[in-house]
Amino acid sequence: MSEIRIEKGGKLTLPPAVARMLEAQHLRLSSYSTNHLLLETTTGADKVLMTGLLNAGGIVDLLSFFNMFRKSGMLHFLLAGGNKTLCFQNGEIVYAVSTFPEEEIGEILYSLGKFDRETLQGARQFANGELPLGKILVDQQVIDAKDLWAATKNQVETIVYNLFAFQEGSFVFIDKPLAEDEVVSLSMNTQNLIMEGLRRVDERALYMHKVKSLDAIPVATDKVPNDLDSVSQKMVAMIQAGVGSVKELLRRSGSGEFDAIKLLSQLVERGVVSMEEAPTVKVEGVLGEVVNIFNGVLVAMHKVVSAKNPQFREEVSCFMRDLPQPFSYVFRQTTLKDDGSVDGGRVLANLAGLEEGDKLRLLSESLSELIYMECIAARRELGAADSAELIKRVQEVSQRVQDLIGQRDD
Repeated sequence: MSEIRIEKGGKLTLPPAVARMLEAQHLRLSSYSTNHLLLETTTGADKVLMTGLLNAGGIVDLLSFFNMFRKSGMLHFLLAGGNKTLCFQNGEIVYAVSTFPEEEIGEILYSLGKFDRETLQGARQFANGELPLGKILVDQQVIDAKDLWAATKNQVETIVYNLFAFQEGSFVFIDKPLAEDEVVSLSMNTQNLIMEGLRRVDERALYMHKVKSLDAIPVATDKVPNDLDSVSQKMVAMIQAGVGSVKELLRRSGSGEFDAIKLLSQLVERGVVSMEEAPTVKVEGVLGEVVNIFNGVLVAMHKVVSAKNPQFREEVSCFMRDLPQPFSYVFRQTTLKDDGSVDGGRVLANLAGLEEGDKLRLLSESLSELIYMECIAARRELGAADSAELIKRVQEVSQRVQDLIGQRDD
C-alpha cells in the first residue's frame, strides 16, 4: 500500500487511484487510534464491520469467522494483481466476482473448452462491456443454460480457491443484506470450499513441480502403459497430436485446470509424458515494431513521471489490471518492467489464436489506452507546460503506429 502522511493542519493527500474512487463523496471518521485511521462514506446505510490486512493463514480465519457467525454481506479483497468480492448470506458464500482476467466468466468457459478464442472475442465485441457475456453466449446458442450455470459455479469456486494462494493484501467486510441478483443458488458449502481450497494450494505446488509451467510443452514418450483410464488416454492422444502448451492442453481437456494439472503430473511421473521448456515468443514483424514503438514512450514516461511520483509504476499496474475486456486480457499476467515497459513476448502470447489483423488492431488499441492514461498522469504530475514535450512525442507515436497499420491494410 502507498505511504500517506498527514500534513500540518490535518491535510490528507490520497493516492490518485483512491481519490478517483472516492471523488465528491462525503466521509466520516468512524474509528482511529495511534495505529490506524478509518474513514467511511456517509451515503447509504452499509457499515464497515471489519477491515484489515491479510497475513499467512488469514483467508481461512476470515472465511471461517463469517461462516461461523452466519454473517450476510460483502467481503472485498484488494490483492496484488486484482480484487475479489465474496457475497455471504447467513454465513454461506453464494456468489463471487473478480477483476482477475482468468476468473472472468468468458475465460472460465474458454478454459473448459466450450468454444475457441475467436468466438469469445466476437461475443465480447457484441457485449461491448454493457451486456452480460454469459447471456449473449446463451442467446447466440454457443452454450446452453446448463453450461452457463456449471461455469458460474466453477467461476465462484475458482475465485475462492485461488484466494488461498495470497499471503498479503487487505480486506473489508460490508455488513448489508444482499440484493436478490446477488444470491445465486449454486449449492456450495463454505467449510467445504475452505478445506478444498487449502488442499488445492498444497497439492498444486507439487503438481506444478513436475509440470514446470503452464507455458511448457508436454511431449509424449514411447512409454504407453496398458492400464491408463479413458481420461488419461484422451490426454495422451492430444499430446501425441501436438496440442501445444500445457495451457492449451488444460483447456482442451475440459476437466478444469486443477484436475487436468493433477492428471498431467501423474503422466509425467510415470514417464508417459516429458516436459520441454516453452519457446521464447519472438517480438518481430509489424506486431513487434508496434510494441517497440510504444515501449519507447512508456520508458520515457516512466523516467520523467516517476521522479515526481514514486508510486507511478504501481498506479499504471493498477490501471492495466482494471481495464475492461478485451484490453485486460491483452495485459493478462503482464507486469511493467523496472523501466516502465511492457513484456512484449507475454503480450503477444496473450494474442495467440487471433487473425493477424485483429492482433494488430487489439494490440495498438490496448497500448493506446495505456499511453493515454500515462499522458493524463504526466499532465497531473508535471503540469501542462512541462508535460507538453512528452505528450507531443505520444502524438507522434500514435501517428507512426497509424501509418504502420495503414501500410499493412494497403
